[in-house]
Amino acid sequence: MKRDSGYSTMAAHQEQEEKLWVAVKMSALVLGSALLIFTALMNSVPWCMQKIWDSSGYFWQTTWLKLYYLFDGREWSLFLFGAALVPSLAFWCFNGILMVADVTGKPTFITRYRIQLGKNDPVDIQKLRQAIYTALFNQFFVSFPMLVPMFYVMKWWGNTFSKELPTFQWFLVELSIFTLIEEILFYYSHRLAHVPLLYKHIHKKHHEWTAPIGVVSIYAHPLEHIFSNTLPVMTGPMLMGSHVVSITVWFSLALITTSISHCGYHLPFLPSPEFHDFHHLKFNQCYGVLGVLDYLHGTDDVFRQSKAYERHRVLLSLTPLSKSIPDIPKRAG
Repeated sequence: MKRDSGYSTMAAHQEQEEKLWVAVKMSALVLGSALLIFTALMNSVPWCMQKIWDSSGYFWQTTWLKLYYLFDGREWSLFLFGAALVPSLAFWCFNGILMVADVTGKPTFITRYRIQLGKNDPVDIQKLRQAIYTALFNQFFVSFPMLVPMFYVMKWWGNTFSKELPTFQWFLVELSIFTLIEEILFYYSHRLAHVPLLYKHIHKKHHEWTAPIGVVSIYAHPLEHIFSNTLPVMTGPMLMGSHVVSITVWFSLALITTSISHCGYHLPFLPSPEFHDFHHLKFNQCYGVLGVLDYLHGTDDVFRQSKAYERHRVLLSLTPLSKSIPDIPKRAG
């Protein structure tokens, strides 16, 4: 019996070593590919995108200078406008449309794309009100105060409030790096939040919504909002010393994409929300943003065997994926 136990222990160790080696090789492949992409972006961009930028570059540069002089070059005012006001307006305008659909069930052009059929149809008004209050609290009393130290970091870099906008090529490189940093920081902070003690006292609040809606993207305990929602998005620009316009675009994109991930609707021509919706449904799957680290760590195994995985793509038609790829009917009894 002892010999059998020893063999099984050795086999388990070998299996763990093999998994670790596979993960290391896949990580090297991902990071190496990312480095090649960044290098390519530094030297060239797609011809059509470059032509668009060349033709509109003067417009954007002129618009930025007008805004700069409108604020008399006051850096704090420019930073608040770009890093707080514009992203917040983008968030609430986008979610305002979604909340109308959540509450009224109209327009059907939105509600027919519901992922979890029969859920939030309509949404519980009391729960929605609480989600809005919490989201506003997190924005005004957590996110906005965090912009103060960020402002001084950006001033130290010295490039954030330049009168000259960054090139389109450089912005694409920055966007790629921001996304990679967010994936790493969000994945590991999110998995940490699922440790039983932290989940019970902090992360459970966010998971009150097993069928999420857009505004729930920032419905969280203040500590979670700091370490999982805000810092992963802020860190990239602080490390890169980015221009305030790049920060504005990045923050706006981050808030809209996380709203899409939580919205509960798989809408045409928008990024698929199936991945994170599945996380709210199952709790222990799909912790990241892009899914790269979930694949490396095997935290998407159940998701990959589900119908949600088959539907996890950009919808390029007007037929809801719940109809073209329906769930398997449950057996009676």
